[in-house]
Parts: sequence; structure tokens; C-alpha cells
Amino acid sequence: MLHPQLLPAGIGAVIGFALIAWAAVWLVRRWRTLSRRKRWIVFAAIAIVESAYWINIYAWFIEPNTLVVRHVEIVSENWSGAPLTIAAISDVHVGGPHVDAARMGRIVQRLNELRPELVVMLGDFVNGHAPEAERTPTENQEILGGIATFGALNARYGAVAAIGNHDSWYGRGAVTTALQDAGVAALWNRHIVIRRSGGAIVVAGIADAWTGDPDFAAALDGAPENTDTIVIGHNPDSFPDMPDGPALMLAGHSHCGQVTLPLIGRPASVVHNRAYECHLVQENGRTLYTTGGIGTSTLPVRFLTSPEIVIITLRGRDTPPT
Repeated sequence: MLHPQLLPAGIGAVIGFALIAWAAVWLVRRWRTLSRRKRWIVFAAIAIVESAYWINIYAWFIEPNTLVVRHVEIVSENWSGAPLTIAAISDVHVGGPHVDAARMGRIVQRLNELRPELVVMLGDFVNGHAPEAERTPTENQEILGGIATFGALNARYGAVAAIGNHDSWYGRGAVTTALQDAGVAALWNRHIVIRRSGGAIVVAGIADAWTGDPDFAAALDGAPENTDTIVIGHNPDSFPDMPDGPALMLAGHSHCGQVTLPLIGRPASVVHNRAYECHLVQENGRTLYTTGGIGTSTLPVRFLTSPEIVIITLRGRDTPPT
């Protein structure tokens, strides 16, 4: 069944296909009666319209349902322990046009196949803006059921999560409870310590910048000193406030613009500083990685900006590549 947000696009696809077919038949019938110049004008017009039609089909129905795995190595002077393999996902927007609980199950299966040591989820588990109380029972079951699939993750050091703006609008408490019930540590201006033989790791999670107060000091308060540290947050705009010391900050929210146009770039963005919008940023000796996420928001389209799982290998400068 077609998601309601995709219904106008589905109707447009049917009507558009019918119009293109009609135009093609008309051109064949009139071809001999047209001058050479008019033939090429009509042919070019049909070609342009048809190209735009198939690009839209791809952006609305095909690319949002793909999934790529991006491998990244980050070398940090602030990392002294054994290398760590992190799988980062963000912005799944469960309940949206392209992500239901069943797809989340397949994503979890793919994560397990990649065998990361730590899974990091960077917020916006929920699609839409309405709070839980204003959703139908079916919607709530889909959203919470999608989050529940994280219970099948089997990463060595478990899974941690930040909370996004859509999660807060839905109900931060409900999302936090669902994550914790699935065995995921939900971090909002607090941290956890992961003990391992290769050296302890602090994972500090900050609040969402749109719906909370990101507080690095609170998130790191009480963390053991001289310990390898990662910061996670939903919105990359918080990055300039990160103190020196953490090896890496991970964020989502931007969807990497969701649409990338050749020669033009990304026409829209939800982050204030577009330098932080997508993938690796190194600034003033600190490192940020912003993933493009998996789901969609506002318009349910992706174009040349595929949904992604990012596998990050984080190691110290003195540690040889694996």
C-alpha cells in the first residue's frame, strides 16, 4: 500500500506516463508532416519531459529505498587505545514513506552482517512532527516496533543513541524508554563508559540543539580523565562548542541535504553552518563526521544522496592501519 505522503507522486507518475505515451504516439503519427526543424523541437521537448519524469520516479520511489555502506578511516591524535570500529546510522524516521518496522529489521540485519564493535544511532527515530498522543495506534505501533528491532543488534560493545528533534516532538520519554527496552543506551547530556581490554572508551551524548540545551560539560561530567572519548549528538551545529579532548563527534540531522544536483550541489539544508552538513569535517584540531542518514523528511525524496550506513574505523596516529 502506498504511503499517504507518496500518493500525489504516485498519481503524478501514472498521469505523467500516460501523457508521455500520448505524446510519443502523436509524434509518430505526425512525424512525416512536420518540418525537420519542428521534428527536432518536438523530439527534444519530449526527451526533456521524459528525462525529468524518470528522474522524479527515481528520486521519489527508488533511491530512498536503497542502502549504501560507506567506509571511513579517521586517525586522531586524541585516540590512544586500540582501534574501534563504529557503525553510524541516523534519521531513520520510522513511520515515514520509505521506512517501516520491516525495513528497520532488514537494516539491523545488515548492521549485524557488517560486525561493528559499536553501533551509534544519531537521532530522529520518528517521522513527522505530531506527539505520540495525537498519533493513531497503528502509527505508534509502527514507530515503537521499528525502534524495538534494535534489540536484535549484536555489536560487541552494544549500541548508544542520541535523541533528535523529531523524537522530542513525538515524546522524548517514550523514545528513550523504547530505546532502553531494546538495550540501547539513550544519552541526553550524559555519558557512559565502555570497558575493554584495548582501553576504556567514554561515549558522551549531548542534547538536541533544536529541542534542548546541548551541554558538553554536563555530558562529560564525571567521565574518567585521559580516556578515549567520542561525542554523539543529533545536530552538527553544536560542533563548535565541543571542547578539546574528544577524538570525534558524530552527528546526523542534515540528511546531507537529501538532494544533490550535478554542478549545483545541495539546494537545501537544515543546518545553520553548511560546512558541517555532510561527512568529514576537521576544524581547529577537532573532528566531526555527519552522516546523511537513512530516512527522509519534508519531501520524501532522495537524489544522488543515498541512505547510508557509515562504518568508521577510529585509530590513533601511532596505530598502524588494520
